Amino acid sequence: MNKTPILLALVAALGFSIDAAAQQQPPQPYVDHDKVRCEAVVKEEMRPQMELQRKLSGEGWKVRQVKNFNGCYEVYGFDDKGQRTEAFFHPKSFEMVGRVKQGD
Repeated sequence: MNKTPILLALVAALGFSIDAAAQQQPPQPYVDHDKVRCEAVVKEEMRPQMELQRKLSGEGWKVRQVKNFNGCYEVYGFDDKGQRTEAFFHPKSFEMVGRVKQGD
């Protein structure tokens, strides 16, 4: 049995899935800290802060602190590239809302 077509199909599928994953998360815009807002979410629908911290740690972040700010989770720490960051996440979806530009 010729395995070449199957192998080529698998390689092509893997290439498409990697490309799709890379396109899913566009860089988040820098935001003014005091203007960040997340839509209101009832407390029962908010996911735990510790869950966000574990998710980010699994992605290579070093999280120093997570707190509530204007309906968002505000995260202080270092991102997966080792850059100091302050970022805001939606408390239900964990979607990043924005980042505060850090001083150079």
